[in-house]
Amino acid sequence: MSRREDYENRTEALLQPIAAAWGVEIYDVEYVKEGSDYYLRAYIDKPEGVSIVDCENVSRALSDALDREDFIPDAYILEVSSPGLGRTLKKDRHLAHSIGQEVEIRLYKPLEGIKEFSGVLKSFDGSSIVITEDAADRTFERKDIAVIRLALDFYTDGR
Repeated sequence: MSRREDYENRTEALLQPIAAAWGVEIYDVEYVKEGSDYYLRAYIDKPEGVSIVDCENVSRALSDALDREDFIPDAYILEVSSPGLGRTLKKDRHLAHSIGQEVEIRLYKPLEGIKEFSGVLKSFDGSSIVITEDAADRTFERKDIAVIRLALDFYTDGR
């Protein structure tokens, strides 16, 4: 297990009782380096959506728990937020929850000259993801997918 995975797993374990106490679900935890800064990000969700107050409450409690445990030696910035509308689908539980929804897939390398696809998420397994695109199923190998996220629909006709 990498250092990043260890930090993410340990943070998620600390976050579980905090999320339960504040009535939110853990969507994801990530530890990343961007430029010269490290970020520890916790994404939370709930059916009616999270508010800034939810993020603030969870952030304060998580910050206190992280200070007590002190297992990340590097300086980092803690962020707690919603995964957003165009959320990235990283884990099987994210995919399972999104069956039947419109998704966008970006590949590492072009397939038939195209790197980006969209369609309705039909199914997935350990090695592949199937979307329905223009009434036809298209299968992608998971190892070829750079990112898969929920598609954003912006209506311009007043809907």
